[in-house]
Formats: sequence, structure tokens, C-alpha cells
Amino acid sequence: MTAKQEPSVFRPFVWSLFAVLALAPSASAASDARAPGEGDAQAKAAPLTIGDTFGVFSKALDETRRINVYLPQGYAEHPEAKLPVLYMPDGGIGEDFLHVAGLLQVSIGNGTMRPFILVGIENTQRRRDLTGPTSREEDRKIAPVVGGSAAFRRFLREELMPEIARRYRVTDETAIVGESLAGLFVIETLLLEPDLFDTYVAFDPSLWWDGGRLVDETTTRLKRHGVGNVKLSLATSDEPTILAPTGRFIEMLERDAPEGLQWRYDAMPEEKHWTVYHPAALRAFRSVFAPVEHP
Repeated sequence: MTAKQEPSVFRPFVWSLFAVLALAPSASAASDARAPGEGDAQAKAAPLTIGDTFGVFSKALDETRRINVYLPQGYAEHPEAKLPVLYMPDGGIGEDFLHVAGLLQVSIGNGTMRPFILVGIENTQRRRDLTGPTSREEDRKIAPVVGGSAAFRRFLREELMPEIARRYRVTDETAIVGESLAGLFVIETLLLEPDLFDTYVAFDPSLWWDGGRLVDETTTRLKRHGVGNVKLSLATSDEPTILAPTGRFIEMLERDAPEGLQWRYDAMPEEKHWTVYHPAALRAFRSVFAPVEHP
């Protein structure tokens, strides 16, 4: 590792204490580094814990939802610390939770993003929760029930966010990240309820839904609801069904984005729909969640 690459407190910005702790070996780890003994082969495996998991009953959805939470290194050691929260649909252990939690761990640790609490929402009926109403018969064929995004958004706003604030030490800053149908939900929320989050991150959003109606209404929605100081980060792969409506959406942002909306777009034609999430998230997190530089 060269001097340029080595983490240092002399960088232009001051690393958070969380990042420093994430890179330092713990005392317990040091005490466990002992010479192998004859009984090691018989040692029993123990569960590996990377966060919290619990259920939340939702009146809005009439079901219990499984929530997975990743807390950055140092959170438990510093009871005065409060952190912003990144919410993530598709947040089950068998979905995107593990790889995004790992991305946060390494990005916070190497100082390329600020510490966030990650809240993953495990799916029950994904295509119901992440889609808005549609007039297209072909859209309705993808699942027994679609068009439930308003109820899912109500669950986030009225039930999950207060529960996270009750359980953890959080600031008022919130963000949401999603890909494909979850990306559609991210963009829909930006246009319908822009004050719900401070930062919106969407990869390969399924803006083809309902014949691209959400895109058609972008300018009207932006003017109707207004947008405060909000950030949007958007990225696409080489998927043609997504590139076309996203291109129209970008054109509308270029023409009609309100002054308070800070947005960026990354075209990633080297990626496929099924590979874009992780590399796009790495770029986005380094940009919209970059550590604050100090003089």
C-alpha cells in the first residue's frame, strides 16, 4: 500500500470515529489469537451475527414484515452517537441485504462514505408492494396482486420509520435505495412524496411500468409537489427496456428539474440488469454519501 492509498488523519476531511474503529482490530480479536490446541478440531461452530433482525406488524399491509438492520462499527461503543438511516426494499438475507451491508462496511471503513444505519425490508409480495396502479393488462400478469406501492409507502412513513427511531439512535436524515421494481418505487416516491427521504438512489428502475405513465407525468409531478433540498442518484445498465423510459426521464430532469433537486446519472452499458446493483451502488454511495470535507 502506497502512502497515497494509506488511510490517514491528514486527509482533507476528518474521518468519522466509526471508520477508524472499523479498521482497528478489537481487543477480543487479539485475545482470541492463540496457538492451536488439540481441542480445536472439536470446537463447536457459533452463529455469525452481522446485525439485528425483527418483525414489525403493519396495519397498512395487514401482515408482519421482517426487518434486517446493519449497524456500523463503533455504533454500540458510542452511546451518544446518532446516525442517518438508509432504507432498502429487497432487504432480505436472500435478497440484497448482505452485499449492500458489506458495501457499507468497507466504504465506511475506508472513508469513502459517511456512516449510515442500513434497514433492509424483506419481501412478502414484492411485485405488489413496489408497483403503482396500472392500466396495462400485461402488467397485471406479473403477480396475483399489483399496485400496492401507496400502502407500502404508508408502512414506511407511519410504521417502520417510527419503529426504527424508537429502537436506534438516528438523525433526521433518511435515504432509500432500490433496483428494478424497487428502483421504480424509489422514483415514484420522489415524484409523489419527495419529502419522505433526503436522498433517492435508483438503479435500472422499471419505468416501463404502466406504459411509462410515471415518466409522462414527471414534469407535472415535480411542479405539483415541489422538491426541497433532495438528492437523486440514478444508474442504468444496457437493458433496452429500461434505457428508453429512463432516457426520457433524464430529458425531463434536464429541462424541468427544480432548483432544490441535486441529481446525477451514471450510464453503465458494461453492466447487465442482473449485475448493475453493486457497482452502481459503489459509485452512488461515494457520491451522495461522501464524507464532509473540512478546511
